[in-house]
Formats: sequence, C-alpha cells, structure tokens
Amino acid sequence: MDRSHRVTEILSWYGADSPGTLANLARMLEHGKLGGTGKMLILPVDQGFEHGPARSFGPNPPAYDPLYHFELALAAGCNAYAAPLGFLEAGARDYAGRIPLILKLNDHDLLADEDDPEQAITGSVADALRLGACAVGFTIYPGSAHRNAMYGQIRAIAEEAKSVGLAVVIWSYARGSALSKAGETAIDVIGYAAQIAAQLGAHIIKVKLPTAHIEQPAAKKVYEATGIPIGTAAERVRHVVQCAFNGRRIVIFSGGAHAEEAPFLDEIRAIQAGGGFGSIVGRNAFQRSKADALSLLGTITDIYAGV
Repeated sequence: MDRSHRVTEILSWYGADSPGTLANLARMLEHGKLGGTGKMLILPVDQGFEHGPARSFGPNPPAYDPLYHFELALAAGCNAYAAPLGFLEAGARDYAGRIPLILKLNDHDLLADEDDPEQAITGSVADALRLGACAVGFTIYPGSAHRNAMYGQIRAIAEEAKSVGLAVVIWSYARGSALSKAGETAIDVIGYAAQIAAQLGAHIIKVKLPTAHIEQPAAKKVYEATGIPIGTAAERVRHVVQCAFNGRRIVIFSGGAHAEEAPFLDEIRAIQAGGGFGSIVGRNAFQRSKADALSLLGTITDIYAGV
C-alpha cells in the first residue's frame, strides 16, 4: 500500500533522522484504525507504577493482567501501546509484531508526598530493542526543581535511541514547586512544555489539555498585547501545536483521570478542531469495562477520522 500523503508530509519534518527512526515513526502513524490519517490514538498503561495498582486497576479488575492491555490496544485499533518495562516484558513475545510498542524508560511513584517530583530510570534503549519496540517514552517535569537533570537525561537517551533507529516520545508534564496547581495546565505553561520537548528532540510530544489560565506575569503581558486567541479549548489546542515548531512536531494530548463520557468526548472534539494530532488515553479506557472502553475508543477514532 502506498504511504499516505499526510504521513509522507509528517515524516518530512524530521530531516535529521535516520531511515530506521523514520520507519519506526511511520509504523506508528500507519498502524491501526487511524493509520495513514496523521492522527494517533495511543493506549498508555504506566499508571500501575505512577498511581498504584488498586487505584489504577481496581475499577476494572481484568486490567491487573498485563495481557489485557495488549488485547485492548489491538481490539481498539490503536496506533501504539505504551508501558513500562514489566508490562511490556509480560506480553512482548506473545504479541510480537502485532502492535507498535513504546517502552516507557522512566517512572515515578506516589508513595511519598513531593513538592518537586523526579522520575527514576526504569528501562533502557537496549530493553526497547530487545522487546521490539519502535519508540522510547520519557517523562519530564517542567516546573520541578529537578527539571534540568531530567532534560539532561532525555537528551542523552534520545541521542542513543535515535542512533539505533528508535523514535522518541516525551511526556512533558508541567509539575513542581515553581507552579501553582492551576499553573500545571495553564496555556502559557503547556505551550512552554511543548516547546521544551520539541527542543529536546521529541518526535511525539504528550501534554495535558490546557486551560485559559495564564501562570507567568511576563507571558500574560504578551498574550494580552498580541491577542493570541485562547478563549476556547480548540484555540488553546491550536496554540500549543503552534508552540511545537508551528505544527512541525506531533503533539498529542493526555486523556487524564477517568471522566464522564460526554465532557470527555467534547475535549476530543476540541483537539480535533484545534488541529491536534490525537490522544493518549489510559484510565478513561482501561478503567471502563472492555466493552465500554472499546465503544469509547471507537467514538474517539471516528472523531479523529472525521466521521
């Protein structure tokens, strides 16, 4: 099958990358029900480490099983499945070649109350190659006192990953003592987080859906003086994509905590209307029953496909 014009266009934005890296990026863009559209729907299941097993999987007990998530991602027609080392090791052999994998290389637990969170390195580029992954994932916390160390870690990891033909996905989550709680999703902060991830070499950038709040006084002056449109969710999505090299980097948006279906789908429509590249939906999928999750993910797919 010929590669779609849209996928060819997206790959052209990554001119410094090797054929191997571009091939792995194309594997994700061309896989699943949204394959070839330039849109992405990824299932991430790092929440067992990030939030704890009961909080993550208790609402839907079959989700304690790592293989459940491989099956869910396949049945939903996702572009890729992202998880930490243990979950991928549990199913990578049985599902080898059936769905693109993203190995999450760092993780953070909630066993301690921290004003400035920091991630631990929990996997390697060698692990990603061994498991047949097409990309590595990494979280940074713009706003944390530890942010500079995380920036240095991902710079080195991205260099190694690209040298062996893997794509790089950065979870750019604004968090830490430098920010208010509202600031974690402020439009200026989310746009800044997207820019930082792009500058660190990400092929795919994952951020939260921003609000209209502006955290930084210096930024607020510019937003007001220049009239940057941020009044609607779609306008804010468009601005965040603009912040990622004027749309020349793939920006996808986090699904967040479990939410009611109607408002959640309104957010998906806003991402589509604002030119976002898609979503990475975890708890809103696997905390529902499999039937309900497949129904929701199917609707999301239809929205991004323009149905």
